[in-house]
Amino acid sequence: MNRVHMTALASVVLGAAGIVFAAGPSNWSATLSGYQEVPALSNDAGGGFSASISPDETTVSWELTYVATNTTQAHLHFGQPGVSGGITVFLCTNLNNGPTGTQLCPVNGGTISGTFAAADVVAGAAGQGISAGELAEVIAAIRAGLVYANVHTVANASGVARGQLVPGRGHAH
Repeated sequence: MNRVHMTALASVVLGAAGIVFAAGPSNWSATLSGYQEVPALSNDAGGGFSASISPDETTVSWELTYVATNTTQAHLHFGQPGVSGGITVFLCTNLNNGPTGTQLCPVNGGTISGTFAAADVVAGAAGQGISAGELAEVIAAIRAGLVYANVHTVANASGVARGQLVPGRGHAH
């Protein structure tokens, strides 16, 4: 039984007992830098990410602003600080490797935004327990502090600027 199923079961049991719990923070943000990459990088790349989880937890609106040269793609990954993890959601790609409808990345930085839903969750972290389509698992991971935003470039294919999501400041449309 995974975390989502256990949480749902606990909600049913506790809900029947008249106890109600808030799902957790809805607004999240990250400051991206090379210092958070694995291994750490000293560079001029950086940026910010913000996200807002919808009240019904069926979508996440987000905004990414970054500075990086020859950007190839940007994602959300499942992993704790200092550890590389699998891709859960594509934010943009110039490699034609994302799900249908994935927007292009500004090549030398800029601001992009969007909304993702269960259909946008990819199987990149399936070996870590988050399969394609499991938005509830991605939201649980965000709330556990285990999701980071990562910008990748031609020179730094594994990532040039990274930031762990933390509660607060989410204001994406």
